[in-house]
Amino acid sequence: MSDTSPNLALPYLAPAQAQKHVTVNEALTLLDILARLSVLGFAAETPPPMPEEGEVWALGPAPSGDWAGQAEGTLAAFADGAWLFLPPRPGWAAALRTGPEIRVWDGTAWRAADIGSGTPDTLGVGTSADAANPLSVRGPGVLFTHADGDHRITVNKGAAGDTASLLFQSGYSGRAEMGLAGTDNWSLKVSPDGTAWTEALVVDAVTGRATGAAVQSAPEDAAPGKLMRADWGYGRATLVGTVSEAGGQPTGAAIETGSTSSGSYTRFADGTQVCRISGLATVSGDAALWTYPAPFVAPPAVIVTCRSGTVPRIATTAARSATSTEIRSFDLGGSEAVTPECDVIAEGRWF
Repeated sequence: MSDTSPNLALPYLAPAQAQKHVTVNEALTLLDILARLSVLGFAAETPPPMPEEGEVWALGPAPSGDWAGQAEGTLAAFADGAWLFLPPRPGWAAALRTGPEIRVWDGTAWRAADIGSGTPDTLGVGTSADAANPLSVRGPGVLFTHADGDHRITVNKGAAGDTASLLFQSGYSGRAEMGLAGTDNWSLKVSPDGTAWTEALVVDAVTGRATGAAVQSAPEDAAPGKLMRADWGYGRATLVGTVSEAGGQPTGAAIETGSTSSGSYTRFADGTQVCRISGLATVSGDAALWTYPAPFVAPPAVIVTCRSGTVPRIATTAARSATSTEIRSFDLGGSEAVTPECDVIAEGRWF
């Protein structure tokens, strides 16, 4: 029979042994050190100048001083005013007293313990887990934090037709869900009862463009609370520009302005167009032709104002078309032998 125990090498009492207390105290000292083993440091090589009773260190490859000559990994324990050196056995675990670290002696080194490295089927924290929810957590919050850098949460699905999403519930009844629901397009849907669902927003995985109940469905869709599509609404980039239409529906900017040698024009997205010219010279005894700076779709309404000062003059329109109009001027006696300058405005439609 061995004189020591097989695991912790505790000394056994011999039959008819004298001074049994010495052996018992030695065994108790070893138990005090090794039971729930904790150390002040791993890979230590320099003894502390004033060690305290109960200190334990796991030695490094080149210990010095009172530790000199001891093998790497040896446990140096200060007991009864002296250093006691204990060779660890494979499988012994030691916790670091100053931090949340556990290492296991594998026969050659103290290595970080891979605590919880197994793959349990379920894990419940504060609640029960099951096959449908193999990881379940109950509490006021769950924290995922970085390790001195980025932090990303990944939700992965098996195929494009599967779902990878976050589901928000009220009383275990679904109220909102966002993610990849049955396609690779990102979507957000909501429900008042967990049964009827409305797809509020869908972002196409290829184009990045959005559709859904929360987005305009057509140019004429002006339902309150909907998001306006850039190509169907007007903003800073499309308010002033080139107006256009397709099938009677505006497709371009809201307002277009321009000018030529024949005057200036303003076109609106609803089809209205206004052309104007200031100081048009009339012709004595004949009609002055004004070609509009932008054509109309049909002859417009034309207003002419003479610049005759205190001398009364009359100006009228003669022939009108979608591209031009004739202006004639008269004095109060009906003579056309006058040439006042005129301001002219034409209003009509460009489509």
